[in-house]
Amino acid sequence: MHTNKNYTASLGVIEGFFGRSWSWQDRKNYAQFLALNEYGFYIYAPKDDKNLRRQWQIDWPVEIKKSLADLRQIYRAANVQFGIGLSPHEIYLDNTRNQRAQLDLRIQQINQLEPDILCILFDDMRGDIPGLAQIQIDIAHQTAAASNAKKIIFCPTYYSFDPVLERVFGSMPENYWQTFAQQLDKSIDMFWTGEKVCSTNYPAEHLAQVTELIGRKPFLWDNYPVNDGAVKSNLLQLRAFDQGHSQLADKVAGHAVNPMNQPWLSQIPLASLPLAYREKENYSADAAFTNICSNLCGDVLAKQLQQDTHQLQDLGLKKLSQQERYFLQTTYQRFGNNPYAQEIIAWLNDEYQFDPACLTE
Repeated sequence: MHTNKNYTASLGVIEGFFGRSWSWQDRKNYAQFLALNEYGFYIYAPKDDKNLRRQWQIDWPVEIKKSLADLRQIYRAANVQFGIGLSPHEIYLDNTRNQRAQLDLRIQQINQLEPDILCILFDDMRGDIPGLAQIQIDIAHQTAAASNAKKIIFCPTYYSFDPVLERVFGSMPENYWQTFAQQLDKSIDMFWTGEKVCSTNYPAEHLAQVTELIGRKPFLWDNYPVNDGAVKSNLLQLRAFDQGHSQLADKVAGHAVNPMNQPWLSQIPLASLPLAYREKENYSADAAFTNICSNLCGDVLAKQLQQDTHQLQDLGLKKLSQQERYFLQTTYQRFGNNPYAQEIIAWLNDEYQFDPACLTE
């Protein structure tokens, strides 16, 4: 995978959230943004693409497939790897030859896009099934054999120590993770979100424990700054990644960031992660936030954003009074068509509603 010579882990973005999706234009814009900010990959896996999820057996309609083919070319031109995230929804509940044949067919359709990365995602589905790990390993190996992607990344149903996963998706089968360590091909990476589904940090001891448990370094699926959950949809997560992220490079196989529903505002925290990896102990989250805001938004809007971060990120929509909300709307309307300001206004106007399909915050 493309990596910056200053650090070893591969950094990228996975569009993997619930709620309001990005537009095709937003996705295209990100090719340049990611290239400029030393990111190596982008993975298309929006939760509202039914042809990747509940109707995974069916190829995309012609116009969506064409949009994906165009997007693929734009990322190739920007020298950013392009990935697809397929969630064959509960395929293991009907683990028949027919389903397996459909999986091969679907991967052949995805192969037409020539993805660099193919993710096989078993998150957000029931897991209390005997022999689950073995079935998922067989499916991962089948996927790897059928795919023309250079890299396969697998997401288990239980991808964190967070008890919310067993509460929502059932009890994890015995020796689930240990089975992957023993039997999943070592060339296949495994996603992991940390101690929690939405982790704020990744302690070295935790990552060492997970490496031992799954038999490979975890590939982080970082749920910051994503804001699609019941609580987080009320927040705009703008601050830079914290200092702890500067110490991850040799402890993870890669680092995929799940952004906010707001593509422009997501750029503010996203621009800080490669700095953390590059600057290591010299990295300052506060300095990064200040500089990035100015570079992306211009000095005047940057100053306003920094002044309002507490209201936008800590208090959030539900805790703002009508008067405070009105004051913020008026403030950001002054910036006209600035896309960062426009997203704040849309958020204040309740245009990013929580999607109850998101179960795991």
